Amino acid sequence: MIKAAKELCKDVPACTFEVLDVTALPSSPTLQQGTFTKAFSNAALHWILRDPETRSGVFPAVHAALRPGGTFTFEMGGLGNVSEMRSSILLAVTRRVGLDKALASDPWFFPDEDWAKTEMERAGFRVDRVEREWRPTPTDKGGVEGWVRLMGKQILEAVEDGEEREECVKEVVAVLNEVCKMPNGGTMISYVRLRCQGTKI
Repeated sequence: MIKAAKELCKDVPACTFEVLDVTALPSSPTLQQGTFTKAFSNAALHWILRDPETRSGVFPAVHAALRPGGTFTFEMGGLGNVSEMRSSILLAVTRRVGLDKALASDPWFFPDEDWAKTEMERAGFRVDRVEREWRPTPTDKGGVEGWVRLMGKQILEAVEDGEEREECVKEVVAVLNEVCKMPNGGTMISYVRLRCQGTKI
């Protein structure tokens, strides 16, 4: 992505790129000078904020990177996001390795509007907009199995034996093909998107 962005912006000398773990933003002198006018995150924070120990520093670090009046806009999975997918995978993995190990491998954090508003205000933002929307989405050609294998990989890897993991996948897919079935064919995933925009004051 960085390579593509550099190529796209090769004729814009003021455009620079940096790869950095967002939980480590305070360690980047160039990103903590309060000079940016906009910050944006799309479909990433529900992975990044999973660890409660690193969660609290992310919004204050974004705030520090912006100049007064700068805006931070993000969209992430919200409370209830892919609940049928997540529940099916967690249950199948739990049957094989136990609930504690299954939950420890769950890579997601899906908060609600109140959480987002509180964290943004705590970081020093004025919250201009916050909403949570159910967005049912038909699966692509990979169907629920493709989604489970890609997005659920971290949880599934808690089942260490490869053959047993495959049995786990088959069990999950069999359930989801029924639960997610659309009346006119195909399957659907229940995405819930949390969106928020705030201004540095």
